[in-house]
Amino acid sequence: MSETLDLWDYRRRVHDMYRLAREGGAGPGPWEEWVGSRDALFANHPQSPVEDVESFTGLPYYNYDGRWRATGRFTPSDDQAAVLDHSGDGSTRFLTIGTVDFELAGQDCRLEVLWLDAYGGGIFLPFRDAGNGDTTYGGGRYLLDTVKGADLGHDGDLIVLDFNYAYHPSCVHSNRWSCPLAPASNHLGLAVEAGERIAT
Repeated sequence: MSETLDLWDYRRRVHDMYRLAREGGAGPGPWEEWVGSRDALFANHPQSPVEDVESFTGLPYYNYDGRWRATGRFTPSDDQAAVLDHSGDGSTRFLTIGTVDFELAGQDCRLEVLWLDAYGGGIFLPFRDAGNGDTTYGGGRYLLDTVKGADLGHDGDLIVLDFNYAYHPSCVHSNRWSCPLAPASNHLGLAVEAGERIAT
């Protein structure tokens, strides 16, 4: 199979993982299925982001905690250009299309919602938090990336934000990837102790 068809297959599998997570709803059960499917994909697929697949034993995560699941309200804004630097060479052009407001761990939070400024577009929601560079990657993590299937769902202007599903960009797993970094404007003032973390 060609690399292009491999990538197509990989992304279809990611879409399926998130579809099952949406259908399962809140709670540890659907999340555990997502974690297991993601580990299997990383271990066995030719498009795995992991550099050394033979020594891969699974990704490290915080334990599931329902307190890190929120519903955010989206407020649209005038589109503004936002160019995100990469971990390596390059950058990606997005549009800031609005904000999402929510409560997390008792704190009022806000993140800018980005739209990929390319054919077809797609929602992209990267974030930084106070744990970056310690328990998680210094360049931040991703929560939503609908182009690649990372989509937890929405109902009108209410967006599901489950930080138990937060994940590292591929560049964390191999230097061959160059990934968009979360912008400083999307910094949460608390340590988000949920989702994928750095192995300890």
